[in-house]
Amino acid sequence: MTEADQTPPKRQIAIVPALNEAATIGRVIQEIRAADPAFEIVVVDDGSDDGTGAVAEAAGARLLILPFNLGIGGAVQTGFRYALTNGFDVAVQIDGDGQHDSSQLRVILEPLIAGEADLVIGSRYAGVGTYRARGMRRVGQRLFASIVSLLIRQPLTDTSSSFRALNRRSLSLFAADYPHGFLETVEATVLAGKYRLRIKEVPVTMRERETGSTSLTIPLSLFYSAKVLLAVFVSMFRRPALRLEEEP
Repeated sequence: MTEADQTPPKRQIAIVPALNEAATIGRVIQEIRAADPAFEIVVVDDGSDDGTGAVAEAAGARLLILPFNLGIGGAVQTGFRYALTNGFDVAVQIDGDGQHDSSQLRVILEPLIAGEADLVIGSRYAGVGTYRARGMRRVGQRLFASIVSLLIRQPLTDTSSSFRALNRRSLSLFAADYPHGFLETVEATVLAGKYRLRIKEVPVTMRERETGSTSLTIPLSLFYSAKVLLAVFVSMFRRPALRLEEEP
């Protein structure tokens, strides 16, 4: 038996933040399990009032219920803290609205398992699939990607993507310090670069959102975009306060 054969398999967890996703959460859980049954699946119910938690439990997921709505950043960080505390080696973040295709899990996990990255981002705009955001949303995504690429000195195409995979180093950072504002993934990517995490972007396919619609008007989009940019620049100049686990 080789040394590689004796290495225990990595413990994997899928973190699914959800707010009023009863219509899709059951299928999301089934798709994750079909893609890779080794994943533990935890749904973080961020104050839903439509039975999302009951549907998730019925589908076999572990359920973490937040007492009130914390926003996507708070829900995601809750999942990261759970993963770190319970000794998981690898975590993937998957939205509860059905946009993320679980058949792509292997794509975002490969660089992590190979030890090539600490944080892997699944990009909608890296050359595969037909997903296309429209209007101001796409303009904003391009702007954020350009600014973040400049700040971390690495070209990225989809810093708004929340389809991500993380190892223990990334988990230790984000469990302790994770943005809670609008488009938290943009600021989180800058934070990862600041702590010198190895970031890799891989092309993935995504679906259009099946339920609900955005409530953002153009003025609101501009306002929130300005807030995100301010938060990004503030985070760049904050003094690092954490000591991460050593690279494997």
